[in-house]
Amino acid sequence: MDFHTSLMNHAVSADHPTVLALAGVLSSAFDEDGMRALPIRGLNVDETRWLLAHWFPGAEASLPLAWDASSGASPPGTRYDEVEDLVTLFKEHADPCNGTPEEVNCVAHALACACLGANHLWQDLRLPSRRELSALLRDWFPRLAEKNVNDMKWKKFFYKQLCEREGLFVCKAPSCGVCSDYGHCFGPER
Repeated sequence: MDFHTSLMNHAVSADHPTVLALAGVLSSAFDEDGMRALPIRGLNVDETRWLLAHWFPGAEASLPLAWDASSGASPPGTRYDEVEDLVTLFKEHADPCNGTPEEVNCVAHALACACLGANHLWQDLRLPSRRELSALLRDWFPRLAEKNVNDMKWKKFFYKQLCEREGLFVCKAPSCGVCSDYGHCFGPER
């Protein structure tokens, strides 16, 4: 089953960055973990059903979902602490005028889960390019997006924000401009 196509057939908008990102996270999780596990860590069954009904009305009925109350539990060693930290970071920078707390919660959890992926964040969200990711972040978390003044790659930027919040400085150099890894953090994303 092509989960992404199924979701997008029910999408409220076929080209809105939020809808595209949520479809990417959901379909990646369904592809990886199947339909028995909740697709977004930190969201329970009711929140996940709300997300589907809100952004993909009718999708739940067309997908062979088989969730139970225990399917939302994160197994040990799943890096869920990172998800929680990222969700907190996103929510602290959310624009309360752009969406409801439920919407912000869903988007924050989806982004945080995608941050655990191995590719660029826009790729892990299955977005067409970094441009859509930047638009999504400016919409939902504008104060956080504004802090990325040097256009650092988003995952690196988020983790750098978490480190700075905790007073941890694990970078190789005292400033980005003199770091030997500058190209890994600020170079073009392909």
